[in-house]
Amino acid sequence: MTAEHDKILIIDFGSQVTQLIARRVREEGVYSEIVPYQAAEAAFAALKPKAVILSGGPESVTIETSPRAPQGVFEAGVPVLGICYGEQTMAAQLGGEVEGGHHAEFGRAEIEVIADSALFKGIWHVGEKYPVWMSHGDRVTKLPEGFSTIAISPNAPFAAVADEARRFYAVQFHPEVAHTPHGALLLRNFVRDIAGCSGDWSMRAFREEAIERIRAQVGTGKVLCGLSGGVDSAVAAVLIHEAIGEQLTCVFVDHGLLRLGEAEEVVRLFRDHYNIPLVHVQAQDLFLGALAGVTDPEVKRKTIGRLFIDVFEAEAKKIGGAAFLAQGTLYPDVIESVSFTGGPSVTIKSHHNVGGLPERMNMKLVEPLRELFKDEVRVLGRELGLPDAFVGRHPFPGPGLAIRCPGEITAEKLDALRKADAIYLEEIRKADLYDAIWQAFAVILPVKTVGVMGDGRTYDHVCALRAVTSVDGMTADFYPFDMTFLGRVATRIINEVKGINRVTYDITSKPPGTIEWE
Repeated sequence: MTAEHDKILIIDFGSQVTQLIARRVREEGVYSEIVPYQAAEAAFAALKPKAVILSGGPESVTIETSPRAPQGVFEAGVPVLGICYGEQTMAAQLGGEVEGGHHAEFGRAEIEVIADSALFKGIWHVGEKYPVWMSHGDRVTKLPEGFSTIAISPNAPFAAVADEARRFYAVQFHPEVAHTPHGALLLRNFVRDIAGCSGDWSMRAFREEAIERIRAQVGTGKVLCGLSGGVDSAVAAVLIHEAIGEQLTCVFVDHGLLRLGEAEEVVRLFRDHYNIPLVHVQAQDLFLGALAGVTDPEVKRKTIGRLFIDVFEAEAKKIGGAAFLAQGTLYPDVIESVSFTGGPSVTIKSHHNVGGLPERMNMKLVEPLRELFKDEVRVLGRELGLPDAFVGRHPFPGPGLAIRCPGEITAEKLDALRKADAIYLEEIRKADLYDAIWQAFAVILPVKTVGVMGDGRTYDHVCALRAVTSVDGMTADFYPFDMTFLGRVATRIINEVKGINRVTYDITSKPPGTIEWE
């Protein structure tokens, strides 16, 4: 499938941001593939990459049983770049030394360049200092033979090292994250100049190859696509329809947890633009009945996932049987639910369409977007010709308002939440801020506070507002509204929404928080 493309193999040691490395490589038009360290030897032989990148990870190289790269990677004559844990295991495997524990660096740091290198060419210069993002507890203390130091930091005497003759490079910081301002350029130097990749892989190429994969997986079988109206499921549906045509039926499930007017909008948008069969299932009573009294967020997600499958299986029987269920699952969903590649990354939360799927499901999954980030999906959507009404929408979670209603879900709370959310988004659009924000929504809290309205006492719910900026959903920061805007939104919500008497604004970044509240 990708035989005509140059390839970069990324060996995953369990970092939560490994996929960002792949994303940066793809931005350079180079095909990249992530494999867990356990499967790296076979993948290296099969993929025949032009270079290898070793990811970060949570383990300590000082522990004898910690992950290692296949030794053959260092003997094959291809360039290798180690990042954080990748630097440490490279050093240890090639004869250097690593110590643990006492010289941690987390967050922003400054490194000083002390030697020229092909990795820094045209970007960083000797004697200058540059900001980077560090996240390590261990550090290299002795370099392997052939290596030299090319940059230092206060707590990392080998912040960047190189063996120019073998084209081996390693950095203690994380060039893949946005907090290292020149990181993408360093990766470009490695991928394009050091590895010599031509940069011929594009979203058009992904589209063509995804269509081939879908056809190969599905054959002549029928496919149901769970359509939510968001960009992910819309792009998945159009891509799959392009691959298999009338074998696809879309199912839109109204689970009673949608935003104000959302069901009507989704059905209208999809039926107006595409000649794809669309089944609109009214399942509000089923979902809300099963969620009555449920307060645990993991139980909510798994309950919703189970009920979605029940509905999809029922609809599959109505069309004479469907062997496959298609979903718009993205990589951030997967990495937060289970390790994407089988590596040792930590589960953050289950997503209804990943960790929430029941084992008994009778259909096989088709997830053509599973390795893409949200911004890549938007590019693919435009490549497929989707209208901006789909491509430009803010993300909306499959569990819907269930995870924006911490605590027990009730009809009264959902009604108040829908109205507050609609007011908030209306004001964001009126202020021409919608496209500057990655995601914005209201949350109704399981907390009541005393208020005064007119001459009377109120005892009503608190509404929290959330708005974040992000590139890919893996990291995010709160949007810096001015206080006049927030005051206007709060006044409208309190005056217009029965059941809410207090409004707050969430200023938590991701990490440490997640974008959604549950």
